[in-house]
Order: sequence, then C-alpha cells, then structure tokens
Amino acid sequence: MLVTQSHVLKLQLKLVTATRIGTNPLSLFKVWSFFCSKTVERAEEKEHTLNLFLHDIGTTMSSDLNDYKIIKEGEAEILMHAKNEVFYNKTQVNNRDISVAVLRTFISKRKQEHEAHLYKKTKGAPKVPENSEPSELVKEEEPDTTPPEDHKSNGECKIEEEISPEEPCSTMEEDSVKVTEECSTTEGQINPSEGKGRRELKPPRVLEALSASGLRSLRYAREVDGIGQVVAVDNDQASVDACRRNIKFNGSVAVSKVESHLADARVYMLTHPKEFDVVDLDPYGSPSVFLDSAVQSVVDGGMLMCTATDMAVLCGGNGEVCYSKYGSYPLRGKYCHEMALRIVLACIESHANRYKRYIVPVLSVQMDFYLRVFVRIYTSASAMKNTPLKLSYVYQCTGCDSFHLQPIGRTISKNTSVRYLPGFGPVVPQECTDCGKKFNMGGPIWSAPIHDQEWVAAILADVKSMKDRYPAYDRISAVLTTISEELPDVPLFLSLHNLCATLKCTSPSAIIFRSAVINAGYRISGTHVNPLGLKSDAPMDVIWDIMRCWVKNHPVKPQPADQPGSIILAKEPVLQANFSRAVSSLSKAQAKKVARFLPNPERHWGPKLRAGRQITSKHVSLLGPEAINGALNQEDNEEPKSKKPRTEDTVTS
Repeated sequence: MLVTQSHVLKLQLKLVTATRIGTNPLSLFKVWSFFCSKTVERAEEKEHTLNLFLHDIGTTMSSDLNDYKIIKEGEAEILMHAKNEVFYNKTQVNNRDISVAVLRTFISKRKQEHEAHLYKKTKGAPKVPENSEPSELVKEEEPDTTPPEDHKSNGECKIEEEISPEEPCSTMEEDSVKVTEECSTTEGQINPSEGKGRRELKPPRVLEALSASGLRSLRYAREVDGIGQVVAVDNDQASVDACRRNIKFNGSVAVSKVESHLADARVYMLTHPKEFDVVDLDPYGSPSVFLDSAVQSVVDGGMLMCTATDMAVLCGGNGEVCYSKYGSYPLRGKYCHEMALRIVLACIESHANRYKRYIVPVLSVQMDFYLRVFVRIYTSASAMKNTPLKLSYVYQCTGCDSFHLQPIGRTISKNTSVRYLPGFGPVVPQECTDCGKKFNMGGPIWSAPIHDQEWVAAILADVKSMKDRYPAYDRISAVLTTISEELPDVPLFLSLHNLCATLKCTSPSAIIFRSAVINAGYRISGTHVNPLGLKSDAPMDVIWDIMRCWVKNHPVKPQPADQPGSIILAKEPVLQANFSRAVSSLSKAQAKKVARFLPNPERHWGPKLRAGRQITSKHVSLLGPEAINGALNQEDNEEPKSKKPRTEDTVTS
C-alpha cells in the first residue's frame, strides 16, 4: 500500500504545527519512518507474490507448454489443456454474454432501488429544489461519511485524522498508540447513521457455484463495472487448479476480485446463507440438486441465474425422470421448450417457498441446447401465499393442438381481506370439444409471466450501446429483440404448421393468420423459442374458426370421418374470419427486417463431452470429424507410461 501525496502533505503540516508549539518533532519523524518502512515492506511483498505467480505458471507449464492454448472471450483469457481435463464449451458464449448483460442491468437497477429507498425515507426532511435527483437529496440531507474504497484495504487504516496542536507527542510509543486510537475512532464513525437507516450500498458479491475453468467469473470481474468480490467454487481439484491458474493469467484485476475454492457447491451455499447478491448455477445437466441451497444463499432482492442442459428430460423424453427431478410432468408438444422454462421456474419457486421466499422472473431464455432463467428472490410470508395463483396444470388434446390451463388456486377479495381457495375445475370435459379425443395432463408449470419487459428493454439497450464488448452480439441481440415483442401474459404457444397438419390443408402465411386473429379482436405475437410459434390470447374455438374459414377458401381433399381434422371441419364456424391485412400484423422488428433467428455460426454447435471423458469415434456428431481425428492422433503419438520400450533382449526372449 503506497502512501499517497495527501498523506505526505498532512504529515508535513503536522510537523510544522508541532514545531511551532514546541513539540519535539523527532517522534513524528519516527512515526513517519515507521509507516514508510511498512509501506515498502508491503510493496516488496506484493512484488514477491507476483513473482511466485509467474514462477507457478512457468513450472506448471514448462514441460507441456504445447498442450495449452489461449482462449480469449470478451476481455478474459484462459489457458485450456488439450486433454479435456476441465470443461469448456465455446457454444456457451451466448449464455455468458447474456449473463454479463443481465448482471450489468442488475447492478444499475439495484442502485436505482437503493436511491429510491433512501429518497422515500428522507421524504419528511426539509424541502429541496424539485429538480434535484434522489442521490443529490441524500447527499444534502445526510453527508456521506463513508471513506473511499481503499480506506480499509487489507484491514489497515491510513493516517488521515488531524492531530490537535494541543496534544503533545513525546515518544514513538505514544504516537503509535494515538495513531491506533485515531484509526479505531475513524472506523467506528464510518457509518454513524446506520441505525437510522442510512447505509452505503456495497458492491454486489457474486458466487459462481460450478466454475470449471473460471471463464465466467473472470468475465464478470473484468467486464462488469461496479462488481465486488467474485467467488468461484468447484469440487474438482483439476478445475480449481485451472481456475487459479487463469486468475493469475488475467492480471491484477482478476487477482484482486476473483477467488477460487475447492468445495461442494451445495455445502458452500448452505454454509453461506444470504451472503451473495448474485448466485450463478451452470451445471453440466440438471440444476435440481443445487436449487435448495442456492435459494438460501441469495440475499433478499438478489438474483439467481440458473442453466439447465437436460432438455431431453424437460421436453418430455423421460417424463417420469422430469417429475422426480423437478416435480412436474412434461408434455410433448410444439411448445415443449417453453414448457421446460416454466417447469424450471415452478421448481425454483417450490424450493424458495420452503423458506418463506418467492421468485420474480426477469428473463427466461431457451436457445441452442439449453435454457437459462434469471429470477430475483424475495422474502415475504404473505406474498408467498400467491404462489398457487402462478402455477397451473396443462391439458393437451391427443388428437389436435388444443391445450387448456387449469390454475391451482384462486382468491376471493372482500373489503381489505383476501381469502385463498383451491382453483375451480376441471376446465375441460373428458373429451375434447373440438375433435372428440382424450386429454393428456401435465404440470404443474409456472403460468405467470416469465419475463419483465422493463428489464428486457434495459438489457437490450445496454447490449446495443456496447456491442463491441459482446462476442455473440448478433445472436443475443436477436433473441432479446424477439423476447421484447412476446406477449408476457400468455403461457405457451401454437404452431401454425401443426394446425394445418391436423386439417391436412395448405398453410396461410403468418401475416394472414396474424391479421385474422387481430381483426377478431385478440392479440398475437411470436416467440423466441420457435420461429413458427404464435402466442395469442384467443381461445381455441376462435383459432379453429379462423382455420375453418381458411379451408373454405382453400378446400382440402376428403379425409376419413374419424380423423381429428375431419371432425373439426365438419362444424360450421361461429366466427367469420377477416383475412384483410392488419396494420399490426408485423412486429416492429419484422417491419424493420431485423434478424431474429440466426443460424449457428459453425458446424457441431452444440453440447460437448463432460470433462475427463475420453474422446472416441462415437462422439463425431458432437465434436466433428476434425476434432475426433486430432484427439486420436494425439493419443497415438503419446507412449503409454506403463509399457516399457521394446529392446533386442525382449524380442529374443
């Protein structure tokens, strides 16, 4: 810790004052030399530590330098070993970019909420000019006595207090005692009004529960302004070693902000309850085993970021497995990916409710081969009672595309009291009213909004303002643009091609179908999950009436009478559809021809092998033939350690 110029000037002033009043200045010179020597020692210690870092990297990599390659993503760089010792997937750059954007917005929103809270508390204080901002009001009414960030660096106190000219300093021991007393007094007065509600907002602490190489933590530390400590946890020794090596490789900013620990993420989160403002879960597979401890580790109003890559389970491939992991049964419909998002949200809400907490989703994304949800967690026993109103069962017809939602709970309001009751049901008869087939039942799922449109707009604006800092800008901006145009209060969606497949008819264009729905007095939008998906608040009988009117103008071949399509078309439409083009049939992004669904940037853009697994020829569909051949050739060139080289003696014997 170097002594700043202000401290030098203050000590010079103290020396002059002591000389004028007749105090022996020798003692002050001794104090000054004492602190200078300590400062030099700390500087030498830091330099020695840095040399150890470089020596550690050199000794670690000297023998196998060619086995490492440098991977740069954003402003972070990591060293990756060619033997797949630590998991890394290039495809997750979209995941990490969106996480960085959400974290930036969270810090901004958190600051605004803090200022609004202080402004609300100071409302009864003396009036100030109307054009003053909340932050200015706080500064005028309660001066900030908090020292700068480096005041308590490493638990040490700098000499900043003024020495009264009436206090003689005779010996170095007395001076050191006075310095200690002054430091303790200053630390005790850092926040004198904390008990009165005035509390300085600290930088947010972030926990990456499954860090692997540490790339995500390094990007948070280097790219997000205003972030505090980032803790990277992993229970694999090779991953922790790689993470610590990468922290050193990224310089002083990473070393000062990021720390890596070898621990079980579940135990670590349970032993650090309500300590982190942001908890990031990105496991290889299902996050279900981490959710219970994660919801306890987040502070009130903090954020939980969660990834799930077991899409086959969540989309209905193994319904019983999904129920055992998430407590919900999936259905295999075109909306299965959005249903997967809602299943994960319902599971997080269930875990949070056990501790009188609840969630508020701000962004939920399904892309590539995984889903990613961002939720804020709050504590309130009364607000937690609204959970049954946010969950629903889904009834899906086995013959056509009709689906219906059954809310779990309902409320009755009388005067100022609210009574919570079970939901009315069933919402459907035993057989579908459209085609006469049976229903499959799935759920429960989260049927409340999965996005906060205000947050989505703020995140999108931040991404567009710093497009050069996002490696996957094109992809994430396209996804966020599509999300910003979704209907937030409409769960699940329909597929226009599936509707036409049921009726065996030609498909109308999306503009024509959207115009018919709008002209009928309902809303309709796209979805980021499926380019052919359409979200609408129109009931299913209106949707089928529109399709009946379309088939009348575009006749189909006769079908067997027992087919679902034939049963639907046998009924006369109650609503006469108007297919004239509506003004709002195209979204703003579509009108401006903004790309919303981009192709993968390269082949084999998908999941990768778990860390430590041996690459074989059966993984060609995941990695591609070039990666397979490279790995196999490397194995052939490496000589097994267990086998001794053959000699003439061994041959003759």
